[in-house]
Amino acid sequence: MPFKLYTAVLSLCAGLFITSAQAQVVPLDRVAAIVDNDVVMLSQVQQRVDNVRRQVSEQGGEIPPADVLRQQVLEQLILESIQLQMGDRAGIRIDDNSLNQTMQQLAQRNGVTLDEFRAALERDGISYAAAREQVRREMIISRVRQRRVAERIQVSDQEVRNFLNSELGRTQLAEEFRLAMIILPLDEYASAEEEARIRAAADDIYQELQAGADFADLARSHAGGDLGLEGGELGWRKANQLPGAFASAVSELDVGEITRPLRSPSGLHILKLLEERGGDGQLVTEYQVRHILIRPSEIRSENETAQLIQRLYERIRNGESFENLARAFSEDPGSALNGGSMGWTTADSVVPEFAEVMTTLPEGQVSRPLETQYGWHIIEVTDQRRVDMTDDMREQQATSLLQNRKFDDELQTWLLEIRQDAYVEIKI
Repeated sequence: MPFKLYTAVLSLCAGLFITSAQAQVVPLDRVAAIVDNDVVMLSQVQQRVDNVRRQVSEQGGEIPPADVLRQQVLEQLILESIQLQMGDRAGIRIDDNSLNQTMQQLAQRNGVTLDEFRAALERDGISYAAAREQVRREMIISRVRQRRVAERIQVSDQEVRNFLNSELGRTQLAEEFRLAMIILPLDEYASAEEEARIRAAADDIYQELQAGADFADLARSHAGGDLGLEGGELGWRKANQLPGAFASAVSELDVGEITRPLRSPSGLHILKLLEERGGDGQLVTEYQVRHILIRPSEIRSENETAQLIQRLYERIRNGESFENLARAFSEDPGSALNGGSMGWTTADSVVPEFAEVMTTLPEGQVSRPLETQYGWHIIEVTDQRRVDMTDDMREQQATSLLQNRKFDDELQTWLLEIRQDAYVEIKI
């Protein structure tokens, strides 16, 4: 199956099969494991085993022995059950709107419409309803992990300094360019006449671009394969991953500018700098932002949280003080006492959903309620500025990389702990 959801496999619901010939209910299911206040059914185990086998076969991998695979799947389902119960106790809920948006994003990520995504699942024998429910489960588990694991991770200033001074740190934080490219193929041993013809064509394209022609359109016209389909998009490249002449030429560009045609053994290239990050002398935009954060809890459900944040939004629109409401209601201890003020903030220092709203919200305007992994927010941007943040940005990037690395290790430790603490009785 070419489409991937949050996990490599899906679990389907347990049920009963009614035979019309015998006109009686024949149970095909039984309990595979008792997990605290929940059960894992044998049908769930078998369905996931079948899905794993199908996917491994399609990928050309080796399928583990049946007893080993079933044990692995059972343990996976036990861990999921533990985390889902933790999410339920914490009041974590995924509403239908959030789930629908996620399914739409999954389809877009696979380059298809939602209807095509649904049809592909059905062709593989997976009901859309079952896939949707599995995604809901995965979203709940993800939020549980963010809350319970992230709070266990600490990165010291010394760790950041050591990373920045290491060879790995210098490599990972080196200057990067997001590039697009138009290439006109030209053999390294082409005749002088052929090279002159291709150079003339490249110069014509360069002049068109200088006159305002769309780079992506010309890339689609002159580049073949995936590069053409992507409008010449190459993605992010570190400076040391580019040929010397290319790196030198790109480093002289401002964002949005293009190189003159550059020769390589494979042809003539015109590069466009779409974005850059890292390196020295980096100017970034900071936003003076404040927010109100309302979190779901054991005594307040997701739905009740959404209703509360909506009421606060209406009160602000009706003229009440953002600052006073933040002090009274916001559950972000770092900003509530300051009237919700987060100080000067960059897009890289907040989660993507928050950053998207913050960077597009007009100054002085209050956002509609926004949900992130931390809860529901109302955001207001009061000012913005451009500053040289080279050292601070490098430290933030290093901290983020170290946190992500620690998260994976800490997650495995946490999973072992919750498995040991849970009551589990295997019935098969």
